Formats: sequence, structure tokens, C-alpha cells
Amino acid sequence: MFNDDDYEQKYIPGNQWWITSHDSTEFGSKLINKIIGKRFSFPKSLYAVYDTIRFFVANKPNALIVDFFAGSGTTLHAVNLLNAEDGGHRRCIMVTNNEVSDAEAKELTAKGYRPGDEEWEKLGIARYVTWPRTVCSIEGHDVNGQPLKGNYLGSDLPMADGFKANAAYFKLGFLDKNAVALGRQFKEMLPTLWMKAGAYGKCPTIEGDHISKMLLLPENRFAILNEENAFPQLEAALREHPEIETVYIVTDYQAGYSAMTKNLKVKHTYQLYRDYLDNFRINTGRN
Repeated sequence: MFNDDDYEQKYIPGNQWWITSHDSTEFGSKLINKIIGKRFSFPKSLYAVYDTIRFFVANKPNALIVDFFAGSGTTLHAVNLLNAEDGGHRRCIMVTNNEVSDAEAKELTAKGYRPGDEEWEKLGIARYVTWPRTVCSIEGHDVNGQPLKGNYLGSDLPMADGFKANAAYFKLGFLDKNAVALGRQFKEMLPTLWMKAGAYGKCPTIEGDHISKMLLLPENRFAILNEENAFPQLEAALREHPEIETVYIVTDYQAGYSAMTKNLKVKHTYQLYRDYLDNFRINTGRN
């Protein structure tokens, strides 16, 4: 067993930012201030995150990067920069809450506002920091619409050129369980299924309340079977679209689900129960 008393300190760690471009003040705070102003404290250096991501996905041009604590949005900014430099098509999903700072919360509370009020929500990190930075960095301007000045460090890429990228903003909410069971909110769940399938292409949408027996989305690389009797059509359609990698099958019948997926030549299949998973639990049939 290791005893702390036996430990002999051999050196004292120095400044953690050994690489100049990783300095969080110069290439974190000052950079983000140039884009959206002083809205966020202690952001990471864009280039520190860029180097970290590049280390793992340099040879994976179609990688999917997920950041569950997005903060100021540095991760997506770095992914876009890496794609711009090497021609990659990496995707990035960022997740963050919409909390306000303690000082802002006290000030808003004193004025009678509560979480959920527009005056409160518009100052939350997602809407006030993460999303504006994402839009501005992609379009190449600051929050006032002025072109960003200078090039990205170590490259000839002008910040004002932005990136050839698109972004979608989703707000996580609660769906009425009974409405979901009746299929009335299927289109609200579609973004979740899109992300589960890898977030390829632009997030699909459904017009109106009619849900077809089979939804085929080759651009997004997934399909959804809503009615079991349409399975033969699904099989035929998949033969015509080998780019589809994920299939969701809506059924409560486990044996039927297993029989249908047995011969499907796709990478992933998932069973969605008829009540759309009772609080949205996804069961993995096979991977």
C-alpha cells in the first residue's frame, strides 16, 4: 500500500501553459471578447482545444465530437477550424444548460424575474454566449455585425471568412407523455433520432401531423419504420439506399423486431416502443 509519508517531491509543477498558443487569456478570453464581448469568464484557448481534438481525429475526417459541457462553445469552434484546414467533414454536438451567473440571478430576482421568463432566459449561457459565438464564428463577424479581424493562428485563414458549416439550435423540453403515445409529437422527437443516428446532413423536419408508414432519409443515413406491415417496402428501399446505416423500428413486439432486423444489412437497428419508449428509453437491438 502506498504511504503518503514515503512520497518525496522531486519537482514543483510550473505554469501549465507551456505552449504559447494554449494561453487561455490570450487565445481564450481575448478571442471570445473580440467576437461577443465580455460575456464569459475563463474560456479555454481555441488552439488548446483544437490541438486536443486534432490529436484524436486527425485521421478521422468524418468523426463526431460531443461536448456535454459546452460552455462558451470552444469545442465547435475548434472542430470547424480543423475542418477548414484539412477539408474534413467532422460533426459536433454541444450540450449546455441556460443558467445565468450568480450576480445576474440575484439582479434578475430582485427585479421579480424567475427562470423561464424571457428576461431571464435571454441572459443564459446557451442563448447569450454559446449560440452567438457559434453563429458569429461561422459567419465571420462579431455580435455587432462587424467583420472579425486577423487570421487564425498559424494559418492563412481570415477569421472574417468564417466557415463552410451549418448549425442548428435545439431546446430540450418535456413532452406530454399521452401526446407522445398517440404519435402527436413525433416530429418533436425527430431531432433526437437524427442525433442518435450520427447527425448526418441537415436535421429533417416533418410538415403537418401525418406520419407515414415508413420514413426514408438517405441524406441523414437513417430510416424509420412506423408500421410493421410496411417492412417489405423498407427492405426494398434499403437495397436502393446502401448509405442508410441506422434503422428505427416502432413496435412493442420483441420477437417481431428480432425477426425483422435479422436480415437487415445496416450497421445499427433500434427498437422504439409504440408508446415511443415510455419516457423515451431507447433499447438497443443490436450494434
